[in-house]
Amino acid sequence: MKFDWLAKLQNFLHVLAFCLAISAVQYAFTTERPYEVPLVYSLAIGVTTWALIDFGRDLFASARETGWPLGASGVALTAGAIVGGYFIGTLLADRWFGWSTWDSSAGRNQLRNSILITLTAGVAGSYYFYSVNKSAYLLRKMREARGHANEAQLKLLESQLEPHMLFNTLANLRVLIGADPARAQQMLDHMIAYLRATLNASRAPTHTLQAEFDRLRDYLELMAVRMGPRLAYTLELPPELAQQQVPTLLLQPLVENSIQHGLDPKVEGGRITVTASRDGDALVLQVTDTGVGTANAPASGSGFGMTQVRERLATLYGAAAALNFAADQGKGACTITRIPLAA
Repeated sequence: MKFDWLAKLQNFLHVLAFCLAISAVQYAFTTERPYEVPLVYSLAIGVTTWALIDFGRDLFASARETGWPLGASGVALTAGAIVGGYFIGTLLADRWFGWSTWDSSAGRNQLRNSILITLTAGVAGSYYFYSVNKSAYLLRKMREARGHANEAQLKLLESQLEPHMLFNTLANLRVLIGADPARAQQMLDHMIAYLRATLNASRAPTHTLQAEFDRLRDYLELMAVRMGPRLAYTLELPPELAQQQVPTLLLQPLVENSIQHGLDPKVEGGRITVTASRDGDALVLQVTDTGVGTANAPASGSGFGMTQVRERLATLYGAAAALNFAADQGKGACTITRIPLAA
């Protein structure tokens, strides 16, 4: 039989505090006796009752939501432990003081009060631990439900991002078919290769930063067919960060945003630079372009791709992640993403 010793220790400490409180209340009403008397009896009875219940319940089939024996077993265990705790605890305390509660007139006079206090404290303590276990179970179920909801939301966001990129690429391809069929054929070949790589990467929510940069390079090569010399790019990935895990399709919407709102409206085009670096326990991903800046960019980076990336980061990392966007008129834009480094 395997016990959860940490949980036992926590329960034991709660019982000690409970017993100290009871002994203090008893002493307040019976100041003619030393405080040691109610203290020792309270600890002996309370700890014995707790031990019988907490270790005894592991012998029975218990409900998952409470950790308490099912049906009549739970009631019988509690009642038996309270009775056993009273008699065993009283014998232990009597042995400590060297007297017998049942042989002395003073002890017999206090017998009714002792039984009443033990019964009340035993029932109250049992209900307390029952409630604590049930609350802990409900909290676990809430966390599981929240995790499932976050996973479903993440899948929805990913399912929205991939068609968004595909539709934009098909729209660009349609323009090229009429203007430059040869380049349209080249772009189609790149798109087939890109989609094949995307499908082969499976639907895992994360992959290595190296895989993200490789996929990003495929996408930029695809865009370079359409834009020609108007698009230049630089990808900087330090070798020590290549195997870090990141959410799939994290950087592509940010690069797509730079092309659509920064470089496309600029006659001469420009350059996109994507870098990865480490800052303490954070992975910093920066996408910079030399496009038109605020002239064509949605306010505060509020476009579709940026919004989806923000929501994905919030779903995966909460407050531990951040995405900052800045753009200057005629000087380009910069998006900085910070996420916790994978262990």
